Amino acid sequence: MSDVLRVPSAKIALSTASVYPERTPDAFELAARLGYDGVEIMVGADPVSQDVDVLERLVDHYQLPILAIHAPCLLVTQRVWGRDPWAKLVRAQKAAERLGARTVVVHPPFRWQRDYARDFETGLARMREETDVTFAVENMFPLRARGNEVVPYAPSWNPVDHDFPQVTLDLSHTAVSGTDALEMAAKLGDRLAHLHLADGLGTANKDEHLVPGRGGQPCAPILERLATTGYDGLVVLEINTRKAASRTERVDDLAEGLAFARLHLAASTAGA
Repeated sequence: MSDVLRVPSAKIALSTASVYPERTPDAFELAARLGYDGVEIMVGADPVSQDVDVLERLVDHYQLPILAIHAPCLLVTQRVWGRDPWAKLVRAQKAAERLGARTVVVHPPFRWQRDYARDFETGLARMREETDVTFAVENMFPLRARGNEVVPYAPSWNPVDHDFPQVTLDLSHTAVSGTDALEMAAKLGDRLAHLHLADGLGTANKDEHLVPGRGGQPCAPILERLATTGYDGLVVLEINTRKAASRTERVDDLAEGLAFARLHLAASTAGA
């Protein structure tokens, strides 16, 4: 018997959020330098992240594809691409189609977005019928205050128990919510279409996005599970490097995250 190294089919992308406070062009530069397969664009305050023409030029310059678009649905991006959440998703879809990205990452609605929340599942279903782009709904987390749990999302922070055909699993968010990430991945099965690779220590209300391997999440077992099940979705490094003391330290973190992903996606299987 010998060990056979299985070559993973999943591509590894760098989220532009991982280089903050550097900008979108810097993410392309670092992803190309380090050997990532592509980038995920976090559409945010950086004007470049919002401009499809400029993004196309970055793709051409660095010869690095955009593999996913993260719609501007964070609390801090409520005014990016307007205030209408459906218009944001349509714009993200159009950007993905033009840029050749396979996936749009979307968060569940906030509770105060009542009309959007009410129609979220049926509205996404209608949009899926109009495009080949995947809309992968991301797991979020409840907040805790004075011993009580507050859920700012509707219909839920957890997409597992809903009928979304594609889901993004974020391993920093599982840390905050105290969710068993392996159990969540197992329940999702083929619905797991997108992975945000990060880590966390499970500190209440703190979305840490640590380098994988530096927290308490089962990052390695998750990647190994995906490799052995033939996962062909995206693995996206989405970490927080804003406290890096220097650019060199940031680059080292991004390189470490990529090496971690490659190591554990190359799952060993017994062979003759």
